[in-house]
Amino acid sequence: MHIRHRKLLNIVNEKKRVAVTDLAQSLDVSEVTIRKDLSTLEHMGLLRREHGYAAMAQSDDIANHLSFNYETKHRIAMRAADTVHNGETVMIESGSCCTLLAEELAMNRRDVTIITNSAFIASFVRKSPSAHIILLGGEYQNESQVMIGPMIRKCVSDFYVDKFFIGIDGFNENGFMSNNLMRAEAIRTMSKKAKHIVILTESVKFTQTGVVSLFPFEAVDSVFTDDGITAEAAQMLHAGDTHVYTVTSSNE
Repeated sequence: MHIRHRKLLNIVNEKKRVAVTDLAQSLDVSEVTIRKDLSTLEHMGLLRREHGYAAMAQSDDIANHLSFNYETKHRIAMRAADTVHNGETVMIESGSCCTLLAEELAMNRRDVTIITNSAFIASFVRKSPSAHIILLGGEYQNESQVMIGPMIRKCVSDFYVDKFFIGIDGFNENGFMSNNLMRAEAIRTMSKKAKHIVILTESVKFTQTGVVSLFPFEAVDSVFTDDGITAEAAQMLHAGDTHVYTVTSSNE
């Protein structure tokens, strides 16, 4: 994504509704350029256009979640991307940070293959000329746009990777959590085909709990998050031998 688009999203995320004239002034470009940017971002589902204004999208769609705190999520994704080498094959599940990781790998890493059960990720990076995506089959879950169910086990059986990147919905004293049973089962199935499990998430998830247990601390090798993570949560992760890597949040 163009750096101007990221700055534009940050402004709209902060103010919720911004005039095109104000965006043009803030970003030091013409209103014509801003309107083109808004068309691009609206097509991606990251905001909505109103007459003379840009506003946050109001939807439960994953693209809408992606637009919130975009810069922080982008920094987390970029930090995690540094662990992936040219020519490597990785698995990536769904989520905002994971989507941006997939975009970075598809755009700026050579010969990286991404195995995913996320139809959204496959669509999001499809225009990258170097994108190499293997989309796992299964039952399509509409709200998360991922494939779930028994077919995932069959589709992933022939693969084995070094790293599996996932997002989480929550956290408690027993480990990491998800909000969806079927999606959690798919993640655990995919994790058996990876040497290392890596979590990408905003620090706010460490103040929330989920519905379904996903992994205990000791099953996860590393967590990439922002510096808003609480000392208590970080201590629990370190106690489980989980490496924690933080980036500066966009609020700093």
